[in-house]
Amino acid sequence: MSGYQSAEGLRVSLDGAVLRLVLDRPEKRNAIDDVMMAALVETIDLAGRDEQVRAIVLAGEGEHFCGGADIVARNAEGEGRPRVGSVQRRVPSLAHRLIPLMLTVQTPIVCAVRGWAAGIGLQLALAADFTIVAEDATLWEPFLTRGFTPDSGATWLVPRLVGLVRARELLLLGRRLDGREAVEWGLVHAAVPDPQVQDTAARLADELAAGPTVALGLTKWLLHAGYDASLEQQLRAEAFGLELSSRSEDFREGLQAFREKRPPRFGGR
Repeated sequence: MSGYQSAEGLRVSLDGAVLRLVLDRPEKRNAIDDVMMAALVETIDLAGRDEQVRAIVLAGEGEHFCGGADIVARNAEGEGRPRVGSVQRRVPSLAHRLIPLMLTVQTPIVCAVRGWAAGIGLQLALAADFTIVAEDATLWEPFLTRGFTPDSGATWLVPRLVGLVRARELLLLGRRLDGREAVEWGLVHAAVPDPQVQDTAARLADELAAGPTVALGLTKWLLHAGYDASLEQQLRAEAFGLELSSRSEDFREGLQAFREKRPPRFGGR
């Protein structure tokens, strides 16, 4: 496929087998507007069907990852102000499509977080498969401090990652975490010094892109499906995943590498 295009506020580039997405509104702390949201949905959906793409990296331009949704511009006074009911009409095709897509696309996603990750910015980090944060990053769910309820999957993602008691601290009390605390709480994968965030995320994406792509994608699907499945349901799903992955070229390469006592060279097929 060759249909990847940047959009206003989102830079898109394909680097070998890694698709790089950069939120690009540094003057607004990379706050996401509807154009960026729609572009993220379209691009990630396309990547999930593109056999060339074996990993995705999501990062922010400048000092911050994402300060949340651009609600100031959306609710500005004047002719362009949305009418009542616009939120419930809009979010099903934007934020509430983006987060499930990140969770279910079989292409692994690595998120690199510096500075602020707030609101939907934090949900993007939590929906990624691996998130590398700066030790001094700030992770925050600001919804109730602004007088409205959480969205973009916050009430689903957060308690599953940290438990209900800590979820109340983050969502009801608006507690802010730095990168080290976020790792201790189980919100993210790793915290590193700020200058190392991008390189650490890139190395992890390269490692995933060199892995057994079919088995990686099916394992991601199994982990997501297992949230609400019974043991019996999950065992059936595992049998299905095993059937598919064992028919891949990478499975045969893995066996051959084991016999020859060498590292496997997976081709992603």
